[in-house]
Amino acid sequence: MSVYVYAITKASHPLRLDGLRGVGDPPAELRVVRGDSLCAVVSEAPEDLSVARRDLEAHHGVTEGLWADGPVIPLSFGFVSPTEDAVRAVLEQRTEEFAQRLDEFAERAEFNVKGLEEEDEAVRAVLLENQRARELNERTRDGGGTYDDRLALGQLVAQGVQAHQEALAGEVLAALRPLARAERISPPGRQYFVNASFLVDEDRTEEFAQAGRELAERYGEGVEIRLRGPLPPYSFV
Repeated sequence: MSVYVYAITKASHPLRLDGLRGVGDPPAELRVVRGDSLCAVVSEAPEDLSVARRDLEAHHGVTEGLWADGPVIPLSFGFVSPTEDAVRAVLEQRTEEFAQRLDEFAERAEFNVKGLEEEDEAVRAVLLENQRARELNERTRDGGGTYDDRLALGQLVAQGVQAHQEALAGEVLAALRPLARAERISPPGRQYFVNASFLVDEDRTEEFAQAGRELAERYGEGVEIRLRGPLPPYSFV
């Protein structure tokens, strides 16, 4: 049967697996595959593995439980190897690379920051900042104005919202970057105007969390700053 892989650690890690639940139903029993200086925590891979809450929570529960006792390389959900020997071979082939990453992760944690803005709030901000957009909005209210007026308003609002949210994202990143060792920035989308992960030294995690809380309070209603962490360094593997 194939092997489900949760995380990689150094051989010196305590590897306390009691109380941790593997993926599957019933939960698979966890075990350790040992290389010369590295280990991988694995279990049997269930035949019905799916992106379901049960298995996602089990996966993250294992990686976070291990991370609480020392640095880990947390693998993405769903990583399956054909055999334990294949896992052991990778540990031996990439020992230097993995050991270096584990040293980089020692006494550091990840924080994920997401920024959301209500659409109406973003449009209001554009209308406040752009006189031409305000004029077109008045002209086209209640079905008035021409087709060209409505088209021009739509273009101005779309461009304005993008610029406004880029400015918000810049403010968030500028406030948090000085407190982090490294960052991973995802492209903005329809849902989030900023989606970033930061690697933070353990002795600065409270300072980072406080900075995130202060950002959330600064923007108030209509803009939400979501902060998750401290977490294992999922985004930096």
